[in-house]
Amino acid sequence: MDINNIIEKLKFYDGPKLRIMEICGSHTEAVSKYGIPSVISDRIKLLSGPGCPVCVTTSAYIDRLIELADEGNIIATFGDLIRVPGSVRALGDINDAGSRIKMLYSPLDIVPIAMENRETRFVFAAVGFETTMPLYALLMDELIEKNIKNVRLLTAIKTMPEVVGYMLENGAPVDAFLAPGHVSVVTGYGVFEPIARKYGVPFAVAGFSPERLLIAIYGLIKEMGNGSVKNYYPSVVNREGNLLARARTEKYFEKCDAVWRGLGNVAESGLRLKKEYKEYDAGSMGLDEDIKKNPACKCDRVLTGRLRPYECPLYGVVCTPKTPQGACMVSTEGSCYSYYVNKRTD
Repeated sequence: MDINNIIEKLKFYDGPKLRIMEICGSHTEAVSKYGIPSVISDRIKLLSGPGCPVCVTTSAYIDRLIELADEGNIIATFGDLIRVPGSVRALGDINDAGSRIKMLYSPLDIVPIAMENRETRFVFAAVGFETTMPLYALLMDELIEKNIKNVRLLTAIKTMPEVVGYMLENGAPVDAFLAPGHVSVVTGYGVFEPIARKYGVPFAVAGFSPERLLIAIYGLIKEMGNGSVKNYYPSVVNREGNLLARARTEKYFEKCDAVWRGLGNVAESGLRLKKEYKEYDAGSMGLDEDIKKNPACKCDRVLTGRLRPYECPLYGVVCTPKTPQGACMVSTEGSCYSYYVNKRTD
């Protein structure tokens, strides 16, 4: 079936109302950018889940980074994290932030900087999902091989299958999932099969073009009621994933419980440095407190599909990309940010 026939079937779908959640921030961004809701039936609702790594990073983690900066460390981080609210302040709010925060595009960028400044202490803010784990493992390779002792990692790394199971176990209003394309490159789509079978919910691994997204959505409709996992991104995703990347990650990191902003503690949904590498840890354990900067923020309900972003009382009023009250309004991959800049009302 060609894409035009698929679009026609999606546009005129008149079956049971369906709620499909994308659990990848890049999918959330692409769905908004390409106007996917406007070309499918209003009986198919697309929900944005916890697929943005900075959106699920707790306030306690941000507070700890600020403490480390106040203690004289240089915080190396990706750009979006600077604006994530802590319990009181964001990283970008601290005094003299320009001299204590260094924005990088890759974890490996810190290596030459640290080697040239051996007397300076650096902390890399290691957030992300399975996609970024191979890079953190490569960073560990470099730190050990080059005997770099002035870099530590503060980790807030999450894994996707466990949080999906947690949401379904706790009644998230979701009928099907667009499985994350980037994560699945590393993990393989097989990691979602046990969850699909247990809950009888279909998953479709999707790419990021409008055509790939629409094909995956159509595939989910065909599989509704079946606990199946279908791969619509076969050019880069297979069942087993990248075995080399997975092995490299397992060399340095082990599973642990993790607190997700707005969701709470999810068992075995995180990764931390193994005990034998604790000298490279900047105090990651115990960062489980999540205090809202604004108690009226509804990011937790947005992340689980219970509210549309615009149904939060703060949305567009006091919470905008320039004045984010919750983490979902910070990143281009965040649900609220995506709805706001693309003026989504679906």
